[in-house]
Amino acid sequence: MKVIYLKLTSIGADISGNDVSCSQNMIKNIENNIYKLLDVGAHKAALTNITGDDIVISAFVPDNKLEIVNHSIVEILKENAEDFGDIRGISQTPECAGEGISYAEARINSDRFPDAVILAFDTYGGEPFVKTVVKSAIDAATSLDNVTDIGGGNFGTVKIPGVGYVSEETDDPVIAATIEDIESVGIVAGAMVGAALGNKNVYMVKRGTPSYVIPGSVILSVTAYMNGNVMDLAVPLANRMKILG
Repeated sequence: MKVIYLKLTSIGADISGNDVSCSQNMIKNIENNIYKLLDVGAHKAALTNITGDDIVISAFVPDNKLEIVNHSIVEILKENAEDFGDIRGISQTPECAGEGISYAEARINSDRFPDAVILAFDTYGGEPFVKTVVKSAIDAATSLDNVTDIGGGNFGTVKIPGVGYVSEETDDPVIAATIEDIESVGIVAGAMVGAALGNKNVYMVKRGTPSYVIPGSVILSVTAYMNGNVMDLAVPLANRMKILG
């Protein structure tokens, strides 16, 4: 049996001062604080997804450092928040949990480079059909070869290790799939995005794009996080999905 020694953790939050975008100042400040995650034991860490007014911080983490790294991610969010938004929903008890941060956790096999595909979703008004969209993307990746694990997209009260609880009101989910073969990154990302976009009123956006869509829609960003390197897959996937001729 293979020994699992790393996990991917991804935490998403709306801490923006408005409802459609993230300011460049906030993005820069968060990126300048990522080193703190390495200081507490993260193997790699980055600001991976920027989707409308939501951001996702991700890290490759040894099992025994998961709680302290998650806690440190939330501290970075608090220190750089323009609005405490989703931070307020965190509780130390499930009964008091509210709309809060989103969480994905997936394991990585010990003999593989830490590679992953991360999808982050932004709803303007908490559109409930985002649950169906997320399920479509998870289902699309579940049956594929070279997918180690899929995490996130939880609906209901969720316990985030090292942080606390958030409730089923959390409405801007993040999902992550860990990949065992670099050539499978595009296959997995394409399948997940294609499944998501097959739902009504769902749009893929470039990393950092404001949510310039008609309310009642859901937007998503898709990032390849490969051994610590962040790659926005929106443009190459959009080009591949175009009809030629």
